[in-house]
Amino acid sequence: MTNISWNGGLQYQALDILRQEGGVVVSPTKVGYIIVTTDEQGLQRKFELKNRPLRKPGVVLCGSLEQLFELAEVNDEIREFYETHWRQDVLMGCILPWKSSGLDFIPEGAEPYVRDARGTSCFVVRFGTPAEKLASELWEKDRSLLFASSANPSGKGNRGVVSGIGERIAGGVDLVVEGDEYVRSIQPDTAGRYEQGVMVSFVDAEGRLVPEQRGEARRGEVVDAGEELPTLIRAGLSLPQILLNLAEQFPRWNYRHGQYY
Repeated sequence: MTNISWNGGLQYQALDILRQEGGVVVSPTKVGYIIVTTDEQGLQRKFELKNRPLRKPGVVLCGSLEQLFELAEVNDEIREFYETHWRQDVLMGCILPWKSSGLDFIPEGAEPYVRDARGTSCFVVRFGTPAEKLASELWEKDRSLLFASSANPSGKGNRGVVSGIGERIAGGVDLVVEGDEYVRSIQPDTAGRYEQGVMVSFVDAEGRLVPEQRGEARRGEVVDAGEELPTLIRAGLSLPQILLNLAEQFPRWNYRHGQYY
């Protein structure tokens, strides 16, 4: 394992490793450190290093909205929701189905590591400059996807410092990009455990997009407890802003922190 400091831009040493078969890198983000990789072999290594069950798939890091919309199935409301957070530079991850054409970009053998039993994935934007630059470069130059999970053993919180990723992960990856100062610049007032990224689900139990609401408030109607709605399933960084965005765009939505993805 090699440990280097983030250079403030595109980390070419990390990029070179991620272009190699099975390459695995630790990178700083807005919410601490993540393990990133691009293929089946790298995903296998990532899951082993984290002792992570396959029922918890990695997320898909999107370096642009254009990439996201090429990969994931969205409607006009979801598109607008992402665009709002992109403009605000707010970290956001949403559970969505894949487009049939988007599935072609998943490397051979990698699907079980990045899609859940419903066939959905979490597509994340605005996760922080160091990893965003890697994701953008891989997509724009190679049409390659960047997959990630937090760089800490499963069940333990992200501490936001490179020393907190643990010996197993630090010693098992090909490169650690140190950026403690970057993480602190995003979350300067933490007491030691850094906020994770917020997740919003836009799918039902079968993995289909929930219906569009088109601004219908349904005033005076009895609430349908079984209605499929956008659902915030994990709280975290920028939660107040994300809740405000949900309230401004959707007449009805659910808050179910801890609902499993």
